[in-house]
Amino acid sequence: MNKAVAVVGMCGSGKSVLCKYFTDRGWSSVYFGGVAVSQLEKNNIPVNEANEREIRERLRRELGMGAFAVILKEEILSKLKRGNVVLDGLYSWSEYLILKELLGDDLILLAVVTNSEIRKERLKNRRIRPLSAQMVDSRDVAEIEHSEKGGPIAKADYYVTNNGTEEELRKQFEQFMQWLDKRS
Repeated sequence: MNKAVAVVGMCGSGKSVLCKYFTDRGWSSVYFGGVAVSQLEKNNIPVNEANEREIRERLRRELGMGAFAVILKEEILSKLKRGNVVLDGLYSWSEYLILKELLGDDLILLAVVTNSEIRKERLKNRRIRPLSAQMVDSRDVAEIEHSEKGGPIAKADYYVTNNGTEEELRKQFEQFMQWLDKRS
């Protein structure tokens, strides 16, 4: 059976970098954050942190805390039929529960953790949608208090720490892949 690895972590922790490592190996990708961005673009609303947050929270009010898993479930299943899939940005505990029920042991949570100050520095210098330290703090609080984001990070099957170089992160990714191969 093909695997779905959900990469979880706070904003700026390195989720997108890890997900790129998977796609470089031929894995399909499902980007949870793309749901909010596509909703904004569809309605000609500027893509920015405040508007993305409003869309995320509105979808969760309308569809429940598992909204993104519900919206993306068919895409995930379709891609899993063809091969392994990396899930970029599973956020909420409810999303995790929906996908765990759907996929069972074929869903693996990979958490990437990074010190707060390092995340703030990275996000300040990010090319696309940079965030100030204040914006990072605000987003962290919103994601913890309103998005159930802590649960999947706490429940992860495997952790990598991303406080160093990209080369160090790549080595941890390779260790994870070895762990995943042994687990299968």
